[in-house]
Amino acid sequence: MPAEPDNNLIHQLAVGDAAAVAEIVERAQASDDVTTLVSAALFAPDSTDLLRRAAARARTTRDRQVVAIAVAHVAGHVDLVDALARDHLTDHPATVLVSSLSAHTPNTTTRKDPT
Repeated sequence: MPAEPDNNLIHQLAVGDAAAVAEIVERAQASDDVTTLVSAALFAPDSTDLLRRAAARARTTRDRQVVAIAVAHVAGHVDLVDALARDHLTDHPATVLVSSLSAHTPNTTTRKDPT
């Protein structure tokens, strides 16, 4: 079983490094690591299977939170990602993946022109 990705690899994923994306997707094929599966799911055309695998392997509260945040991110639920990420990072401030997800969640809020 491949090891959990290190924070450097997660940082490279956050900036869209193609080699890092290829590496994490390859690792996910044989991995039971929640962080690896969630990271790969963020770049997969269809993340459903990877997120299901991650959810099935999530044994700790931390891992279940990471999966829930990723599911919300993929679904485009910006406010939910923000709320879940803030809660998660209070207890686990060094979780680079969650920090990256909350920072890179697309803002889908439509603003009305006040005029």
